[in-house]
Amino acid sequence: MATHTKVLFLCIGNACRSQMAEAIARHIAADVIVPSSAGLVAFGEIAPLTLTVLGEHGISAEGQRSKSLRPEDMAAADLMINMTGRAGASIFTEPTAPVEDWDVGDPYGFNLAVYRAIRDRIEVLVEDLARRLRDQVNAQQTA
Repeated sequence: MATHTKVLFLCIGNACRSQMAEAIARHIAADVIVPSSAGLVAFGEIAPLTLTVLGEHGISAEGQRSKSLRPEDMAAADLMINMTGRAGASIFTEPTAPVEDWDVGDPYGFNLAVYRAIRDRIEVLVEDLARRLRDQVNAQQTA
């Protein structure tokens, strides 16, 4: 019985949204989520404001880097979180794991207030995902 779910967070550049989600999941849900992230077209760096807004909540992105999506990343995932703003069905012709679409907007190029709002939205979504996964683990343990 798996108690940890390998979650792949995906956005366009792997510089903002998916990096936030990976760091937040590692910070608040390490008991049920093994997070990773990637971008459709990685920028090659994490946006400085991404690191700023994570730091405001005491969340570290240490060890994370901007990287492009690889087939082996998808194959290793138990769940893929699509944060690209495009429907998952249009991106993944044959997904290897279930896909959830999270519409959180893209903060890239905007100001600190936009980054904060998107970070806050992602925190809520990660908390909800963690709750659902914990409930699943608890249900399996009591069955």
